[in-house]
Formats: sequence, structure tokens, C-alpha cells
Amino acid sequence: MYRSRLGTDLSDITLDYVSSIDDDSEIALYDILGSQAHSLMLFQNNIITKNDAKKILSSLENLKNEKFDSSSGAEDIHELIESLVIKKAGMASGGKMHTARSRNDQVVLDIRMKIRDDVNIICNCLLDTIESLVSVAKNHQKTIMPLYTHLQQAQAGLFSHYLLAQADVLFRDFQRLFGTFDRINQSPLGAGPVGGTSISIDRHSTAKMLGFDTVVENSLDATSTRDFVAEYVAMISILMTNLSRMSEDFVIWSTAEFSFIELSDEFTSPSSVMPQKKNPDILELTRGKTAEVIGNLTAILTTVKGLASGYGRDLQQIKSSIWETSKISISALLIIKSILLTMKVNKKHMRKITESSNLIALDIAEKLVQEGTPFRITHKIAGILVQLSHNSKKSISKLTSAEIKKSVEGTDVDPKIVSKIISSITVVSSLKDRKSYGSSGYDEQKRMISDRVQKIHACRLDMSKRENKIVLALEDLAKQVSQIIN
Repeated sequence: MYRSRLGTDLSDITLDYVSSIDDDSEIALYDILGSQAHSLMLFQNNIITKNDAKKILSSLENLKNEKFDSSSGAEDIHELIESLVIKKAGMASGGKMHTARSRNDQVVLDIRMKIRDDVNIICNCLLDTIESLVSVAKNHQKTIMPLYTHLQQAQAGLFSHYLLAQADVLFRDFQRLFGTFDRINQSPLGAGPVGGTSISIDRHSTAKMLGFDTVVENSLDATSTRDFVAEYVAMISILMTNLSRMSEDFVIWSTAEFSFIELSDEFTSPSSVMPQKKNPDILELTRGKTAEVIGNLTAILTTVKGLASGYGRDLQQIKSSIWETSKISISALLIIKSILLTMKVNKKHMRKITESSNLIALDIAEKLVQEGTPFRITHKIAGILVQLSHNSKKSISKLTSAEIKKSVEGTDVDPKIVSKIISSITVVSSLKDRKSYGSSGYDEQKRMISDRVQKIHACRLDMSKRENKIVLALEDLAKQVSQIIN
């Protein structure tokens, strides 16, 4: 249909080279809906007759349940659907469907509709995963574990604190995607090839029918830019990077050396030759698929960075990167959620490691600060205590009076005060005393969990409002189509 200028059909090799039909199954329904809205608008503005509209809309409605043949010889789904409409409705009516529209605004319309649905799916998956993190955190407000910097034990903490940290990271991913939606949900339909049309169409009408918030006003901008695609895939790249980091934590913590958690058999696999192995394959694949998504972002940016203004066929190649990015992120979120809800936490071992690691050193320093000693001096004293503990192969709490006295040499600090502080501090008391806003103290866990539960509820309400707007618009479109057809 679009190749008539060539005067002959493309050879099979060339057709395969230019065709995107295999990638277009993801947007077939969106193309039908967009064509219905456009045809309705043409009728409502007296550009086509009611008889033409009825034939076109009826043909499009019948195509909703059709499985499209990728070996049809069509270059893309847009050409295939139009050819099928003409076949069903006849050229006299079906040939009018493409009036005042270009494949350029048509394809970007379909991509925007697909991405906006994917954004909503991913946002809901994010909230489900966040909810699972908060739910597991509720059960581990007393589960003591070491917190790390440089992969070295740093402070005593709570497993709930770690889980809430991951929840907050994913909340930001949700907020980024939620905001990205506003720039995606703008209709390019009716912009034409690049410069608009002389036919009196109503672009705002089609935008409303399809549930868009507004239109992309400038026709050149509407058809030829893909910054919204790059933004979407960039947001997913950040999300996947966050999931990859969480996966790495769980990979490390599930090793025999750490043994903090045990992954469900469903998300591990044995070795092909070593039956005792329990390999965290799913988490490793999450890391690998993160690299794939980042690669998709690179491919998209590399494609668009060298294009002149106006549509270029290069843009066809980014579609598969979008679809794959969506598929990977949705699957990753579903899997991480399931891993969280099925893993076992080795509470006793985590606590044992924490209590054997002199993680009360900072607490000793801070208690001395409260006695009026400058922090740099208390830091030095605590450091000497740790060194003495290490050299004598016993915990700080087991140090002798003579050893404690040695730690304060050259200072005005009374060693008896240091001894009293050491005897009063435990990992549990450390967590009870942790009062700073957002800390891993016991009281802060309760507050933060309550806050996150409310936040999830508010986000779900926002999602429902946004999704309902699209659903209602498409339901109304279906009613208008039905009224004309019947």
C-alpha cells in the first residue's frame, strides 16, 4: 500500500529488512482504537459520511479479535490493519480511514498508548512490591542485624530498617514514573506527517476519546520526537538498577558465609553436577536483565541523538527496546515481591554476628559525648577499645579495668565512667537509644512503617483516579462506536 511509488513489490529480503510487523503485535489494539477515534472524529466533523464511518468502524471492531499474520507481506501493523479495513469495507469507504492522518502520527500515538498502560502496570507492581517490603518489615522490627559500609560491619541495625530503605527507594521509582506519565499521556493524533493538514479536524476531540490529558501541540514535535520514550526507559533503568542492588544483597546474604537469609526453592536451582548447591539464579538474572535494560536505553539515545528534525525510519528500531524494557521490569517486580514473601530470615544468626562484632563502639563514643567529652576524643578512646578487644580476642565488654584505663591515657576522661558506660551498653540498648529521625531505632521503625502504609494507600488512590479516567474514556469510545455500528 505505501510502496506504490516503487512500482513493484519489494523482494522478500528487503521486505524483511524494513518490516516491523513482528514487533507490532504489542500495539495492534492501540492502532485499532486510535483508528476508531479518528474515524469517529472524521464523521462528527462531516469529513466522512455516516455510512462510511459505519463500514470503517464495523471493520475495525471485527479486527479486535483477529490474529494478525506476520507473513502477510505488510511492512507494519498500520499498513496491515488499513488494508484489512479496505478489504472488508471496500475502497470507497475504507480508503477514507486514513484521511488527515499520517503513519507518522499514527505510530507515535500507538507507542504513547502502549507506554502509558505499561507505566500504570509498573506503578501498580511497584506498589505491590513496596507493600511486601513493608509487610515483611512489620514482622522484623526486632530482628537485629549488622548494617554495612564498604561491606564492613558498621552499626547494629534492624532488618526492618533495611527493608524500609528499599521501600523508600522504590517509592522514588514510583514517583518518577508517575510524573513521567504526564508527559507521555499527550495525543499526537492528527499532527500529520510533520506539518499538519488542511482538513478541518478536531485533534482535541480524538485526544479526549482516547483518554489523553491534552495534545502535543506542535505537529513537528508530535511526530518526530521520542524524548518521552527515552525518559520512560531511563526511569525503568533506574528502577532496575535499584532492584539489581537489592538482588545483590540477597545473593550475598544467602551464601553459607553470611547465612542471613534462605531463598525459597522456587527461586533457586541446583548445580548440574553438585547436588548440594542452591544457586540464586533468579536474582542473578535480575542483575543481568538490568544490563539489558540499560543497553536498551543506550540504543534509544544513540538512535535519536543523530536524527535531523522530522521523522526518520531509524525510529522504527526503538520499538522492540520499549516492549522488552516493559516486559523485563514487570517480571522483575513480580519476582522480587515473591522472593520477599517466601524467603526465610535467620534471626538468631544475624543477632549473633551483630553481638560479636563490637558494633557498640560508636555508642560508647556517643555516651562519652553526653558526659561532656569532645567527640574526636571519644572517637579515639572507642577506637583504642576496639583495638584492645581485637588484640586480646575478646569483646569490649570483657576488657579488664587496666585495659580500659589504657584507652583513656592522655585524656581527662575517668576510666570508671568508661567502664560504667561499657557495662550498660548492649546491642538492644543501642537500638532503644537510637532516637534520630529516620534511624534504625525501635521507635522509629514503628513510626516509619505506619507512615509507609498510609503512603501506599494514598498512591493507590492516585493510581485508581488516573486509570479510571482512561477506562471511562475508552468505554465511552466503545459506546459511540456501537451506536454508529448498530
